[in-house]
Amino acid sequence: MPDAPKPPLSLLRSFRHRNYRLFFSGQLVSLLGTWMQSVAQSWLVYQMTHSAVLLGVTGFVGQIPGFFVAPFGGIVADRHHRHRIVVVTQACAMLLALLLAALTLAHVVQVWHILVLAGLLGVVTAFDVPARQSLIADIVGHEDRANAIALNSSMVTGSRIVGPAIGGVLVALVGEGWCFLFNGLSYIAVIAGLLAMQLPPHTRARPTASPLEHMREGFRFAAQTLPVRSLLLLLGLVSLTGMPYAVLMPLFAQEILHGNSGTMGLLMSMAGAGALLASLTLAMRRELSGLGRWIALSAVVFGASLIAFAASRHVWLSAVLLVPVGFAMQIQMAGTNTLLQAMVPNALRGRLMSVFVMMFLGMSPFGALLAGTLAKAIGAPQTVALGGAACLVGAALFWRQLPALRLAAREVLAARTAEIRAAQRDAEP
Repeated sequence: MPDAPKPPLSLLRSFRHRNYRLFFSGQLVSLLGTWMQSVAQSWLVYQMTHSAVLLGVTGFVGQIPGFFVAPFGGIVADRHHRHRIVVVTQACAMLLALLLAALTLAHVVQVWHILVLAGLLGVVTAFDVPARQSLIADIVGHEDRANAIALNSSMVTGSRIVGPAIGGVLVALVGEGWCFLFNGLSYIAVIAGLLAMQLPPHTRARPTASPLEHMREGFRFAAQTLPVRSLLLLLGLVSLTGMPYAVLMPLFAQEILHGNSGTMGLLMSMAGAGALLASLTLAMRRELSGLGRWIALSAVVFGASLIAFAASRHVWLSAVLLVPVGFAMQIQMAGTNTLLQAMVPNALRGRLMSVFVMMFLGMSPFGALLAGTLAKAIGAPQTVALGGAACLVGAALFWRQLPALRLAAREVLAARTAEIRAAQRDAEP
């Protein structure tokens, strides 16, 4: 089936690809459920334990596979059919959500159940994200790749606004178990969209090197390519020290701001609103020029906003301060993703995306565990403020390197452009 005509707005240009429209719509429904479950799970753990440490442990267990398992996920994404991998991982995530719903609705759920299921979901995610991020590039091509990544980020963050708000209300009205059930059922939409795609046959060459050597090849590219290495290190620092503020959100909502699950939903939704604005801003960009400077500035804004949020004791002031927090974090994450995808050869795409997962999702669990421990010792506001200060230090170091990084990135991008043009000439009849 031919692709639809190109939309008149550059913001929506990736929607001319039928496969991307199917991917986008299915993921949107599923992600609403995912954010509902995230709110409900955090609230359930906190209500069962009233422990900041266990909030940190839950975040750690759910995300630590992103650090240790993601490299294997990258190998699988580069050696096998990415579309089929994503179908399987989404089906596994659906089963885990339904199992958590059954345990909760039956009133037999224990904290260890939540930890085990969160860990299993983390393993699934470690295989899913490298394949899914690489699949986006496969279904839209080089021309629309940056726009597709930004639109995909806007979908994630748009659901982050609506999902927590709905989740907070549903937790108060019907309980956490129903949020888990709705999330499980929402995966039907994304699986249906994936199965409806029309993709060319899998033609990736059979690998001759061992999986271990393939893994090393991906790490070598990340370590030896200066702009790639610097982008990943800054992202890892921000994820380790800044992102764990979200793990402490139940504590802020109830103990610092004297609210309830609805308050937590409001706070997370406001961060999501800022992230959505950032994603739409990136989607309207056509050029990569200047994106490195945006990333450096975003780390500054993120750190400063976290420090201000930590000092607030008023619900609406805290909510407003989370808008720039969400905006800056999304510029950091999606901007880094866009630049990495532009600089990596297609044969290494899955493996570089696995390193991206390690830095973005894989560092967060260490930060969550550290944040939970520090919050118990010195308090949640002080912990978040320290994280913001660390982000400011990282931003300053990255900013000092920016001229050298810009020059090196131009050389890498020129090499990738030459490779793409050569492949296009070879493909012509």
